Amino acid sequence: MSIKIMNENGSLIIDEQVIATIAGVSAMECYGIVGMASKSATEGFFELVKKEQLTKGIKVNVKENRVILDLHVIVQFGVKVSVVAENIISKVKYNVENFTGLEVEKVNIHVQGVRVQK
Repeated sequence: MSIKIMNENGSLIIDEQVIATIAGVSAMECYGIVGMASKSATEGFFELVKKEQLTKGIKVNVKENRVILDLHVIVQFGVKVSVVAENIISKVKYNVENFTGLEVEKVNIHVQGVRVQK
């Protein structure tokens, strides 16, 4: 699905994949996050996705040019989850609004796992 923005100069169509990519790259820049998580269709549990597939762990909902994002993440062991989530929310919200011009209504963080770094 795409978002269409009309103005006096014409129209702009933004695909939801673009918003998901912006959100995924923004989240990965935050300290304490290991990666995005995607639900395995065959086994029914969440697994770490590769950097090329960041958008698989992100759900984008758009209603009247307002965006609601659900990010499924895996965090690093030893970090304070609430602080990491707040950082992800603020960075994702800022970047999506700045790059697309759309208003971000909510960013929901779903912590699906903890990974111990070696």
